Amino acid sequence: MTTTFRTLVSAVLLLVPPLALTAGDDAGAKNDDPLRGLEYRLIGPAAGGRVSRVAGVAGDPLTFFAATAAGGVWKSVNGGLDWKPIFDKQPVSSIGSIAVAPSDANVVWVGSGEANIRGNVGEGNGIYRSTDGGANWKHVWITEGQIGTIVVHPHEPDIAFAAVLGSPFGPGPDRGVFRTKDGGATWTKVLFEDADTGASDVCFNAANPRILYAGLWQTRRQPWGMTSGGPGSGLYVSRDSGDTWTKLEGKGLPAPPWGKVGVRVAPGPNARVYALIEAANGGLYRSDDGGSSWKLVNSSRGLQQRAWYYTTLTVDPANADTVWFPQVSMLKTIDGGRTVRAVKGGGWDYHDVWIDPENSARIIVGSDAGVSLSLDGGETWHRPRLPIGQFYHLSVDTRTPYRVLGSLQDFGTVSGPSDSLHSGGILLSDWHSVGGGEAGHVVADPTDPDTVWAGEYLGYISRYNGRTGQAPHVGIYPDNGSGHPAADLRYRFQWTSPILVSPHDPNVVYHAANQLFRTDDAGQNWTAISPDLTRNDREKQGWSGGPITGDITGVEFYGTVFAAAESPLQSGLIWAGTDDGLVHVTLDGGTTWSNVTPPGIPEWATISIIEASRWDAGTAFVVGDSHRLDDETPYLFKTSDLGRTWTSLSTGLDQEIYLHVVREDTKRRGMLFLGTERGVMVSRDDGLHWQSLRLNMPTVSVVDLAVAENDLVVGTLGRSAWILDDLTPVREMSSEIAAAQAHFFAPPTAIQWRYASAPYGSKDGAGANPPRGASITYYLAAKPEGEISLEILDANQKPVRRLSSLKKPVYTSSEHPDWNPRSKPEPKLEVKTGTHRATWDL
Repeated sequence: MTTTFRTLVSAVLLLVPPLALTAGDDAGAKNDDPLRGLEYRLIGPAAGGRVSRVAGVAGDPLTFFAATAAGGVWKSVNGGLDWKPIFDKQPVSSIGSIAVAPSDANVVWVGSGEANIRGNVGEGNGIYRSTDGGANWKHVWITEGQIGTIVVHPHEPDIAFAAVLGSPFGPGPDRGVFRTKDGGATWTKVLFEDADTGASDVCFNAANPRILYAGLWQTRRQPWGMTSGGPGSGLYVSRDSGDTWTKLEGKGLPAPPWGKVGVRVAPGPNARVYALIEAANGGLYRSDDGGSSWKLVNSSRGLQQRAWYYTTLTVDPANADTVWFPQVSMLKTIDGGRTVRAVKGGGWDYHDVWIDPENSARIIVGSDAGVSLSLDGGETWHRPRLPIGQFYHLSVDTRTPYRVLGSLQDFGTVSGPSDSLHSGGILLSDWHSVGGGEAGHVVADPTDPDTVWAGEYLGYISRYNGRTGQAPHVGIYPDNGSGHPAADLRYRFQWTSPILVSPHDPNVVYHAANQLFRTDDAGQNWTAISPDLTRNDREKQGWSGGPITGDITGVEFYGTVFAAAESPLQSGLIWAGTDDGLVHVTLDGGTTWSNVTPPGIPEWATISIIEASRWDAGTAFVVGDSHRLDDETPYLFKTSDLGRTWTSLSTGLDQEIYLHVVREDTKRRGMLFLGTERGVMVSRDDGLHWQSLRLNMPTVSVVDLAVAENDLVVGTLGRSAWILDDLTPVREMSSEIAAAQAHFFAPPTAIQWRYASAPYGSKDGAGANPPRGASITYYLAAKPEGEISLEILDANQKPVRRLSSLKKPVYTSSEHPDWNPRSKPEPKLEVKTGTHRATWDL
């Protein structure tokens, strides 16, 4: 039996300039999901983001691992030239630690939950183990929180210790040092202080693995700040394989309180131990007698700045006097710590260094810039391009093809094409900066996409001119408040302060602090159009980072407007949400404001997104995020009466996966897209029911979404940006279609571009362009017995092309109806159940 679809494809021919869709597994789609078979394509950029830990295999120059802060685990088997994700099917993407068993390179341990506890850090769910080099994983211990270090016994691959920090946001029992002796089947808590103190580090004395050292760290991250240090912090030693531990005090060590502690044992028989200690008299301490006595060998502030974010060290396995200190700059000593200087490291904001025990010239480094590798002891570095960028927010402009704009952690703003119109895919060189900085919103003028407004923390906002490349600062209050508590500042700006271009007048732009401001003269003058819309709790605007090290950068500023939106249907109808749990609305452009906070929002939660409806002026959607208050509940609300009443839309959502963003579809009323800490979801009934739209995407935090023309654009915190082309099947799928034997979706209008050749330069990490030609989508409820074919007709209903599920020969004669001028066969139609796409090249 042959099933035949027939369609007329409308094509627009343009003389103006891809890679196939990225392949992916079906982990995100259930077997009964009728949309399985559709795929997102990764567009990049292949830049960043933060890599928390790195590892290699001793004596193997080809194998490396990278544990990323928010993008899973990656592996290279060709010396770092190419990298592949190996952890995408697991239910967590925030990784804090990775370790390869020294005695068996097939055994790899992963501790989830990044332990560099930034305000947007993702929580982990325990420990994983692979016995085949990362091809498959077993979840061997389930716990919430962060695990910053795992070490494996030098001779026993089933014996491992984990430094478990626990939740950064609240107390808990799973903290301290844990041990397994049976490959992770059982775990024992061998070192514990209290529910507020976790472990920051643990290490073996490789020459005598019965001896271990560990650091405990009392810390807490809150939306308005963090603390690092307290009576729980300390340095410990075990001399009986971890059965018992002794706290090391006095004998040259600093007086309490301590903060974060990093510790490593140097090679050789002299039992030298290095400890990096956050304390009033902190710095690098050294013991040359196994911990019996200590000496402060270096008190440089360079070793202690932002201690909570760094405080790690790596001793050269061939030289006890050489130690590397990942910090803002890469620091290194070659004289046992007496002098420390900055050296090249291949990146910036460093977090980990791994040195091959059998060849100390071979080094891999993890930093906020990604991964860097050296084969000559750090003289030169290679930085491969991994698509692990960490977006804060994302938008699209009005070009054709449209461009995707956003801000990337530690890389600044980016603007890149949805289609590069050349044959090299979407290269890193196709992206460029548009002013602003690493944080904040990036929004193009809808009438002039060469004009882009871009933000940065502490109230910085620029207006980029794409014709000149200039991006002058046009901020509300040109002052850098770094180092000052929020209470000292005239205005309080969040790390990602909202920027809005009015949908009614592109000359009107809004920017938010604790008040909402407006300009209509390109930022030359700003007018406050609201009072302070926050709770203005002065106790939550103080000095952050204590009690030892201050850390105030804008991340910790609290009592700010975090989200804002103007109705696309009614000018002057503006919504504002704060990071301390309030929602306000004005109907008159800011003259009067009403507090319309949904009653189900926790008091100090962050209003992360407000989506003003494009279908009804009185309707809006609000996402609340309370995970930094140790509450991972999803909070999603809808109002249809300007905030007088609210309805929760969280029914049916996983109650332990918090939310980031909700967006309305532009063509189907009632269709919503939801970005969660674990992926994308969709609703076709205004949020009453939800289903996964993860498809082939890896597990990752989805922080922003945009519906662009007919596509869904996805911004992630850890895996850069993705596009789901042609939302037609998502919009039209129904129970009737799902029950049908087969269904053909009307194709969108196709554009035939003239593509340029690939430009010169690196193609590392290239993103995928959309397929060239007309996208044809069909659904099969069951695998057919015979052939599936698709006939393309011209305007006179005459066949132009016939695509088939059967393998077709390559015809070389133009007289044959299936001749292809490039001597390539047409795409073979897929016959699996689900929704599939083929592309006719026109």
